[in-house]
Amino acid sequence: MVIRHALKEDVKKIMEIYEYARRFMAEHGNPNQWGPTNWPPEELIEKDIADGNSYVCMDEGRIAGTFFFCQGKEYGKIAVYETSDARDLECVREGEWTEDSPYGVIHRLAGNGTVKGVGAFCIEWAFMQCGHLRADTHGDNQVMQNLLEKSGFSYCGVIHVAEDNYPRLAYE
Repeated sequence: MVIRHALKEDVKKIMEIYEYARRFMAEHGNPNQWGPTNWPPEELIEKDIADGNSYVCMDEGRIAGTFFFCQGKEYGKIAVYETSDARDLECVREGEWTEDSPYGVIHRLAGNGTVKGVGAFCIEWAFMQCGHLRADTHGDNQVMQNLLEKSGFSYCGVIHVAEDNYPRLAYE
């Protein structure tokens, strides 16, 4: 597999991957992360491509996955839950990131379901670009939480995003 910048002509394939990912998430107990808003919108992907922050994972000449990656994006303050159930919103206290060094951010990671290991490969590639990554995911997204933990990330707390009212679990 190889990673390259996404191109304008990749948009249709990228949107097909996100459609597959929305179905996959809904079938695996995570219908709310991207489903209700049909996230991400095509206009955002086009902007990410224009900004140089959209990437595709190629396998045997075909796009097998896609993700957003940039360096220097600011995450705000986070909160850590005092219980083991991160969805228990009544037990919040302030949390913190593990370090203050410059970092990269990976978002909207999705595969087309035809190639195993796409997510781990993309995360490893992003880590090799900067040596320090942050990511977040929906509390119901067990697949992504497991992938982040297997990739060496630590849970740091909760952040909130503009897209919806669901808190996101923050990892570093």
